[in-house]
Amino acid sequence: MSPVSRSPWKSSKPSSGADLVAVYAVEARPRVRKALRQLDAGTRKDVLEAMRSLGANPRPQGVKPLKGHRPWLRIRMGDYRIIYDVDDDACVVTVSVVGHRREVYRGLDV
Repeated sequence: MSPVSRSPWKSSKPSSGADLVAVYAVEARPRVRKALRQLDAGTRKDVLEAMRSLGANPRPQGVKPLKGHRPWLRIRMGDYRIIYDVDDDACVVTVSVVGHRREVYRGLDV
């Protein structure tokens, strides 16, 4: 019988599960879909990419809570803002508002 060789870089211990990634469903309200249609193609692509990445990491670096609107968070995409809510129990990210920083906070009714 030949001896079993083990790789020095792999652990023989079972995984702790720390490397598992919770995947969140990303939902967009109808007003977000309408706002996305009005953006130019390059900006739309960047904003959609950021929205999709919220599924893997709903609280990325640079996220800030909205003052006066407790559960809502916002991320910046250049001059554009994405305002959303995270439901950790249901693993759902709901994007409520997407718009230019000059207009996105006016009449905010999320």
